[in-house]
Amino acid sequence: MIVTPQPEATDAGAMVMGNGGNVVDAIVAASLVQSVVDPLMCGIGGMAVINITTPDDERIVIDGLGASPSGVTTDMWESDLLGPTPDGFGFRVKDHVNETGPQSVMTPGTLRTLAAVHNRFGSLPWSDLFSEALRLAEDGWIVRPHLQTLMIQDETQYGRMNFGDKLTSTPDGQRIYAPNGGLPRLGDIITNPDLAEVLKHISTRGAEDFYHGELARAISDSVQADGGVLSAEDLDTYTINELTPITGHYRGLELSLPPQPAGGVQTMQTLGIMDHLDLSSLDHNSPEHLMVIAEAMKHALRDKEDLWNRAKSTDNDYAALLDKSRLESTAHRIRKGEKADVDGPRYESRHTTHLNAMDSEGFTVSLTHTLGNPSGYIPRNLGFMLNGGMSTFDPRPGTANSIEPGRRRNTTSCPTIVFDDAGPMMAVGAPGASWITPAIVQTISNVVDFGMSIQEAVMAPRAVSTSNMIDISNRIPRSTELGLHGHGYGVRRSPLSYAFAGVHAITRLDGLLAGAADPQRDGYAAGVR
Repeated sequence: MIVTPQPEATDAGAMVMGNGGNVVDAIVAASLVQSVVDPLMCGIGGMAVINITTPDDERIVIDGLGASPSGVTTDMWESDLLGPTPDGFGFRVKDHVNETGPQSVMTPGTLRTLAAVHNRFGSLPWSDLFSEALRLAEDGWIVRPHLQTLMIQDETQYGRMNFGDKLTSTPDGQRIYAPNGGLPRLGDIITNPDLAEVLKHISTRGAEDFYHGELARAISDSVQADGGVLSAEDLDTYTINELTPITGHYRGLELSLPPQPAGGVQTMQTLGIMDHLDLSSLDHNSPEHLMVIAEAMKHALRDKEDLWNRAKSTDNDYAALLDKSRLESTAHRIRKGEKADVDGPRYESRHTTHLNAMDSEGFTVSLTHTLGNPSGYIPRNLGFMLNGGMSTFDPRPGTANSIEPGRRRNTTSCPTIVFDDAGPMMAVGAPGASWITPAIVQTISNVVDFGMSIQEAVMAPRAVSTSNMIDISNRIPRSTELGLHGHGYGVRRSPLSYAFAGVHAITRLDGLLAGAADPQRDGYAAGVR
């Protein structure tokens, strides 16, 4: 079974499995399709975190996150700094150069990540996994509701460039996405022959050409000709990192999550606190329920931000956050009614994508990949957008998050695998930046504490607390909102019925696979016999 936020990607993964491929083959094929049909969310110019468990219980995480080019300097934007963004989640720099255009690009890791997992675990030839991505790039794909919403949403209120303007900020972007002068409309068909040629090239020459060969030279030549920093040497020396997953427990179930620089510690800490709270005795989405999970979210977020804001944080610092006595103590304070004080998270783009695949033997893959804040920059005649990952850094020298050559970005991405006595029983993840952890923990709790099916768990109204406010979905009752106010909480009601990260998940219970796609995106789950 496979689940993705894009119907075309789910189709591609299901086709591969139907043709004898395994779940890794399916994930690679689906990811390549996502790179075609979700150009503002992800792509071969992006970054990735993948979590894998094999049928013989080999568990690995691969960090394919971006790295700052070697030519950046800590003060490169200091004189052009205009100040923090109005929402406090980032910095405004003159002409948006930190988030848009060639200067905003980090060395991308997605393609090397996909190639590495295929080389190690794939069963079909690499070239066989490109057919659907090639077909869609050549013959065209349809503009879906979620993509169209992204293109028209107003980011200027937050001091950032609108995504529609980014999409058409280069001559190639205008030619591909706005040949008639306007942004694509819902239902329009987009073709991308430049990207089709690049995908053909990669399918025959392999991903390494993107980092060492003709493609690497074309990318770096274009970026540097347009005033960017990314070099052929940056591509040549880029490495992915194979990591040991962190593990934890919730209600007797084991979890495998990505360690730093990804979001596994924050997610496991939140669940670890919740594990010492009797949630099943509470009415789901009652004021009492939302108060205690909001406090668990706030404690974990505050601790994560504290470590991210230090000049140096060690593995031991993160491990201390998962100490059982610390988790018990935090839960005790929550039961007493104490409230954590949280300023809020640093900026990270919510515009990401996620996918899971699992088979009946427990072979499980969970992948989150992204362009970060999309740069809008399409290298000349290549058809794909590069990431805008440099926007996550502080333009001011001397801070814990200042720009440094080769520095890898932190991320809240958290592809997660849950185990029962029979092996993997859930794969879950989401796009959504600071909303990812709250969405994942509520989905897991909905299944484990409240007995929901995975589709019910994903569709249930969510609440998140990434500050001293509690944000609620528009389907959470007014009575709950009033109850939260009565306990002294500020509450913000989203206008959206389905809000706060786009959870996608698969369960394997009693040998039966079931998948769920969040209705706020456009995708679905598909199984293959």
